[in-house]
Amino acid sequence: MLDESLLDSPEGLAEADHRGLLRGAAEAGARVRTAARHAAEAGINDLKPDGRPRGVLIAGPGAAATHAADLLGTLAGAGSPVTRLAPTGVAPAAGALRWELPGWVGSVDLLLITTPDGTEPGLSLLAEQAYRRGCTVVAVAPSRSPLADAVNGSHGLFVPMATAPYDQEEPFAASAPGVLWALLTPLLALLDRAGVLTAPPEALGKVADRLDRIAERCGPAIATYSNAAKTLAAELADALPIVWTEGVSAGPAGRRFAAALAELSGTPAVVAELPEALAAHSALLAGPLAASADPDDFFRDRVEEAPALHARVVLLRDRPIGGLTAAPGARDLALSHDTPISELEPEAGDELETLAELIAITDFAAVYLALASRA
Repeated sequence: MLDESLLDSPEGLAEADHRGLLRGAAEAGARVRTAARHAAEAGINDLKPDGRPRGVLIAGPGAAATHAADLLGTLAGAGSPVTRLAPTGVAPAAGALRWELPGWVGSVDLLLITTPDGTEPGLSLLAEQAYRRGCTVVAVAPSRSPLADAVNGSHGLFVPMATAPYDQEEPFAASAPGVLWALLTPLLALLDRAGVLTAPPEALGKVADRLDRIAERCGPAIATYSNAAKTLAAELADALPIVWTEGVSAGPAGRRFAAALAELSGTPAVVAELPEALAAHSALLAGPLAASADPDDFFRDRVEEAPALHARVVLLRDRPIGGLTAAPGARDLALSHDTPISELEPEAGDELETLAELIAITDFAAVYLALASRA
């Protein structure tokens, strides 16, 4: 059950936030600036590559690497050379994970290693393997970690992860807002220099400014009725979020939102892109999860019995491709099954800015849902 009164209690939210999730969301803009400075100090802005890499491979544990690969691949556009290397192992523990380079990787390829830990032996072995193949290695991880020594020893480029003092108070959550931007920003700067995508320093500055504005609008001191993130969290209480996305940037934002809901608040969610989402989820909306599926719910004991789980559509929209939109059809399908719908659409801006806004609002929403559900 969601304690909605907690949403409008900044002190209560701070007391419940043992992992610093709200601080990470609020400081996302500052993380981008710090990470961009670390990238510049590491020499990324002065790089003069001979040409665009044939392939860009991303390795790292869990959601951090998955989201980074998804976001970078989307920003790189059609024909993107970005590929995530999935780990193998018997457990999701630092010492158990292993990564392997594909057989085709060589001197014209680029390996990016991104991790909020840095103690994974498998990543150090991967850096050494890439060095033997002649593949360029760039890593973003905490400073003074075993991975930093391995990358430097393999003549790779190491960028210290932008951290805050409280990061070490609790174990990192891979979907935490601060972790994403600390790891992603140096990779954006690097791939801009490599010609894979467009993210010059001034664009990263705009992203940081946009994140600051969202933090002002969605912070814990802003009341629920005027706070888009708190409103969305309250709407998703006792609901199965069905996340539909439209537009280039909205896709990875929706997939990250679903992952953050699962990891931070234990809320399951399904996600798909419009217009195919309408066919993929039409049976789901017509089934027992529809709001109209349990007309006898009137007789439920509201004190002793938990409310039934019903679907709620969350529509994340960016600029539709070619100006065509399936949003009216999405609204019609949801409402025809008495399924409520929440919509988020970013303010105008370049692709990086709109992507950052969608991620920031949904990050705040996932955090609020996690904190208020555990009260």
